[in-house]
Amino acid sequence: MQGKIIKGIAGFYYIYAEDGNIYECKAKGIFRKDNFKPLVGDNVEITVLNEEEKEGSVTSILPRRNSLIRPAVANVDQAFLIFAMENPKPNFLLLDRFLIMMEQQDVPSVICFNKGDLAEPEEQQRLCRIYEDCGYQVIPASIKDGIGVDQIRKVLQDKTTVVAGPSGVGKSSLTNRLQDEICMETGEISKKLKRGKHTTRHSQVIPVEKNTFLVDTPGFSSLYLTDMKEEELRDYFPEFVMYEPQCRFQGCMHIHEPGCAVKKALSEGKISQQRYDNYLALYEELKEKRRY
Repeated sequence: MQGKIIKGIAGFYYIYAEDGNIYECKAKGIFRKDNFKPLVGDNVEITVLNEEEKEGSVTSILPRRNSLIRPAVANVDQAFLIFAMENPKPNFLLLDRFLIMMEQQDVPSVICFNKGDLAEPEEQQRLCRIYEDCGYQVIPASIKDGIGVDQIRKVLQDKTTVVAGPSGVGKSSLTNRLQDEICMETGEISKKLKRGKHTTRHSQVIPVEKNTFLVDTPGFSSLYLTDMKEEELRDYFPEFVMYEPQCRFQGCMHIHEPGCAVKKALSEGKISQQRYDNYLALYEELKEKRRY
């Protein structure tokens, strides 16, 4: 029988199987021998060992479409980044870190600004425009009131989506709303996943409907960019790309160089000052890190 790993803790893997049940499985020793570790999000084949207790064994891992390093998850189609417009105010530096991290791993991102009911219309438009001008899809929403939920559902449909964002922005509210149509017994999930020693918070996959999965990723409140040199950072700011060919110097960092077309676009209001300030902050962070 085939299924998807929705959680993995302490050597146990919880498989959402094609029969709609969740099986608690151990992985065969062969994976350890080959040094190949199953990941949350992996599509697998299992052998059922105890039908009544819903226990089984993972016998093979189907080919992965991709696998992320942070969070450690396989077969992801996109990232859905939720930030509140107010309460808490958006942490743009954190949002930009998320976006860069996903771009590094070739995962497209969709941004949702939630709690639209708390923000003035002008502020809503300003927030959306900053990131739409960079080429990202942005959804303004008030998940509490059901505003934007249909659009979000459409974006998530038939995909496996990493959902990320700081606490208090509405991630849980969204998951609960989408689970109106959940295709399994939530009581059964709770029973399986919250048993004794298995209460640790790890990434987990939440089935929403057929072929639609959310990957809940705890611990994303502080992120630091790694595996990147400061001179590579500009490649992850898509709004710079169209101006770069007009810079006087090839390899322009868009900081102190004369004749910089990016800084000219900034002074003309074509590039967001906020995004540019974050670029400078991240550039300094990467430069500092390399010194040590």
